[in-house]
Amino acid sequence: MAQGFSKRRVGQTALEVTTLGLGGASLAGIFSRVPDEQARATVQHAHDLGINYFDTAPQYGYGRSEHLVGDVLRGRREGTVLSSKVGRLLKPLQGDWAKPHNWIDPLPFDEVYDYSYDGIMRSVEDSLARLGLNAVDILYVHDIGTMTHGEEANKPLWQQLASGGYKALRELRDSGVVSGIGLGVNEWEVIMDAFELGDWDVFLLAGRYTLLEQTSLDPFMTTCLQRGASVVVGGPFNSGILVGGSTWNYGKAPEEIVEKVRAIEAVCKQFDVPLPAAALQFPLTHPAVCNVLPGPRSPEELDEIVGWWNTEIPEELWSALAEKRLLAEGTPIPGGRA
Repeated sequence: MAQGFSKRRVGQTALEVTTLGLGGASLAGIFSRVPDEQARATVQHAHDLGINYFDTAPQYGYGRSEHLVGDVLRGRREGTVLSSKVGRLLKPLQGDWAKPHNWIDPLPFDEVYDYSYDGIMRSVEDSLARLGLNAVDILYVHDIGTMTHGEEANKPLWQQLASGGYKALRELRDSGVVSGIGLGVNEWEVIMDAFELGDWDVFLLAGRYTLLEQTSLDPFMTTCLQRGASVVVGGPFNSGILVGGSTWNYGKAPEEIVEKVRAIEAVCKQFDVPLPAAALQFPLTHPAVCNVLPGPRSPEELDEIVGWWNTEIPEELWSALAEKRLLAEGTPIPGGRA
């Protein structure tokens, strides 16, 4: 049964997305296996519930996620918004993978980084073939930056984007092939560099604007407002630490992070609000955010997320977090700022 999810506009485009979306990384089996039928059922359930924004990428399961998402959305594209990513081309695997990865049972391909004009144009065609669709709505430049590549290795890749890749994205948008372009990254600093290349519509930023961390508040989020760009918040649970896990930023959480989570959870308990519910709903207090993008692995996990999403949270909870300095100064909250 469809839920009453509110919608927000994506940047200055005509796209409108439900404020809750579905991320396609977990469905491809990151860290643990997800059967194909379970993954498809999760996408179908999200669509049935009224969620209209779906995100995927060539990297996710080395093509598996795009195949699975396309299987469900094929014939159901009306009213949906679909994003995929560029920057990685897939080549048939010969022998072992070139580097370790966290995918369980990925498709037999390896990735080659390519942020050039030709690489981006080819990436789009390859993604459409895997999806079995004739269009996507948003393209993100995937994982460019020092966090993924290291400082030295990133320099020539950034030059690819600056000298031709951005031109390709602009051509795709200006010709109407896609409606929005942006970056999909884990570090906000590289997006500030991207603003120097030109205009963008939306950024998928994972883990840097959450209930636990607001390091991107200024200058990134403020610049997005000034430039008319939206933010999709990925990783709202900070890799699991905000939903009862011990992982933060894809690794074991240090003690100072564990202590801060305990302090936040104590405030949530005062108001009888589950910590995951506060974590899911927090990003939407910022006017630049158009969508929160969790990655459930099953319809049951999605139902749990929707339950947290529909939990009523009193404004006093946010004020209490601000008073205890558990939110960064200047963080927008209902009724004012932290």
